[in-house]
Amino acid sequence: MVRLVRRGSVAACLMLSGMIATAGAETPPESPVERGRALVNGIVACGNCHTPQGPNGPVAGRELAGGTPFVEEPFTAYASNITPDPETGIGRWTDEQLIAAIREGRRPDGSLIGPPMPFGFYRGLSDGDLRAIVAYLRSVPPVRHSVPKSEYRMALPAAYGPPVGSVAEIPRTDPVTYGAYMAGPLGHCMECHTPMLPDGRLDMTRMGAGGRNFTGPWGNAVSRNITQDKEHGLGGWTDAEIRKAITEGVRPDGHRLSPPMGYHYYKSMSDGELGALVAYLRTLPPTR
Repeated sequence: MVRLVRRGSVAACLMLSGMIATAGAETPPESPVERGRALVNGIVACGNCHTPQGPNGPVAGRELAGGTPFVEEPFTAYASNITPDPETGIGRWTDEQLIAAIREGRRPDGSLIGPPMPFGFYRGLSDGDLRAIVAYLRSVPPVRHSVPKSEYRMALPAAYGPPVGSVAEIPRTDPVTYGAYMAGPLGHCMECHTPMLPDGRLDMTRMGAGGRNFTGPWGNAVSRNITQDKEHGLGGWTDAEIRKAITEGVRPDGHRLSPPMGYHYYKSMSDGELGALVAYLRTLPPTR
């Protein structure tokens, strides 16, 4: 690169500068459905909860049909059917009703959706990304599948907050900023990787410290510490090792990670998205 400058190759330098300036930026897919497909089947990983799970991950042919149980001390919840089936899914919901359900946890009848749907993070979904997700959900095949009603042994709030209103798009030019958006509103990584308080709320003073139990067809899994703690977290891992764990479910020691870690979905993420996510994880203070 120094030799290029000394030879006065202005064109080469300008091209190289442009490449560096846009290294963290990626051109969005041209249509909302394409963007929604990339999100739902990538970092957002809706099917990780809303597709029935087997011992090895999502059950083929039942995408987004719901029914996965989530058993915690405060609740036994079942993921809903979010295919466009008019009887058992979202086929009769309007776009605005879907947006309110995703962002604010409110059904068309006014009732509240409970955990583990991560409303605290989804409130930060940008308008464009949220409408892209809705557009994609409209396009998937409807699956007729009734799911049990969730049971809550905790008091649900009257609301998860005031109406959200409009949320601006998040620029992808700053890897850490976009990585925080991916780990929060989009991928809600911290929903699983943050310990839960006895009343069902996340202990955000220990964000990313892991330790939550997830029981399912895979057995019992415990979420990992993803802070920069060198002994218990990711502080001693290389960027490549973190990427491999996210996309392949393999730790540096070769041990395979268990569902519900959504590496089945994360493997479709682009290099830029993975780079941004890792850049953000590097900013998490070490927590034992």
